[in-house]
Amino acid sequence: MIKVNVMYPYTEGARFDHAYYRDRHMPMVKARLGGACAYYTVEKGLAGGAPGAPPAFVAMCAFFCDSVEDYEAAIQEHRAEILGDIANYTDITPVLQVSEVVVERSDR
Repeated sequence: MIKVNVMYPYTEGARFDHAYYRDRHMPMVKARLGGACAYYTVEKGLAGGAPGAPPAFVAMCAFFCDSVEDYEAAIQEHRAEILGDIANYTDITPVLQVSEVVVERSDR
């Protein structure tokens, strides 16, 4: 399994509409990825490591997919639409990282 992380670095004065991101952008991306995406998460940055410090990232999301190939095949057709929607919720350039999930565990 892979995890595609999309992170929006905190920048003083930058615009980020969390409601739009959560309620419109992310469901649209999931719909375009279809079965290639098992599930996704959305995070809102609250604080940094030091007391009173801003978060390193104002927002992050992660898409969990079976493979890089499945993710790339699913997103290819919709990449322009997805990237074009970014301006609707932020002026921050996202940072992307693809990782292999080596452990997935829940004690719940």
